[in-house]
Amino acid sequence: MSHCREEHSHDGRDPGHSHGHDHDHDHDGPDRGAEYSLWQQVDIDNVTCLNEREEGSAKLVFKAWEERVDVSKFVESDADEQLIINIPFTANIKLKSIAVVGAGESAPSKMKAFTNRDDIDFDTAESTVATQEWELVAEVPRGEIAEYPTRLTKFQNIRNLTLYFPENFGADATKITYIGLKGEWTEIKRDPIITVYELAANPADHKTEADELIGHMIQ
Repeated sequence: MSHCREEHSHDGRDPGHSHGHDHDHDHDGPDRGAEYSLWQQVDIDNVTCLNEREEGSAKLVFKAWEERVDVSKFVESDADEQLIINIPFTANIKLKSIAVVGAGESAPSKMKAFTNRDDIDFDTAESTVATQEWELVAEVPRGEIAEYPTRLTKFQNIRNLTLYFPENFGADATKITYIGLKGEWTEIKRDPIITVYELAANPADHKTEADELIGHMIQ
C-alpha cells in the first residue's frame, strides 16, 4: 500500500509550501519498485550529510524499493533534530515525488528541497527560499509509504538535490530509514572535446628552390 499526499498551497501566498490530506492507494504491484528506481542514479559515493551522528550513514537510506522496510540501515541526527542531505546524481533527473520513511516521534515532520544547489548549509537553508517544502506525516501502517509529490515544472533537469529536515515530531534526534525518489532520468550529454593541434611539417611536402632547380636540370 502507498500512503500518498495530496498537496495544496497555503492561501496561494506560498507556492512552494505544501500540506495536504492523506489518501491510501494500492500501488505495491510489480511495477512499484521500478517507479522508485532513481536511487540507481544517485552518486552514492558523493552523498553528504550535515549533522549525521555516524559519518556516511546518509548513504544507506538510498536503497532498492524491496529494502524500504529494512530499519537496520538509517541516518540519525547528532547535535539536534536537524539534517541536511546533499544528493548528487549521475544523470539528469525529472523528479515526480519523494518518499520518506521514519518512525514515531523521531520521524521528520517537515522537509525542504533545493535543486541544483551544492552550497546549502543550516544558515542558507533557513534564509533561502526552497524549491518546495512539505509537512510530513508522523507515521503510516507497516508496508505503506508516505509519498510527497513535487511541482514537476520545478523539478526537471536536476543534477543535485538537497533535502533539509528542520524538525521532527518531538524526539531529541531525527531518524530516517528510507528515502525514495520517483521520476525519470536521461543521460548527461557532455559537449565534445575539440582538440586543436598543428601537424609537424613533413619536409617532403615542402620543396625548396634548389629542389625545383635540380628537378628542371634533370628533365
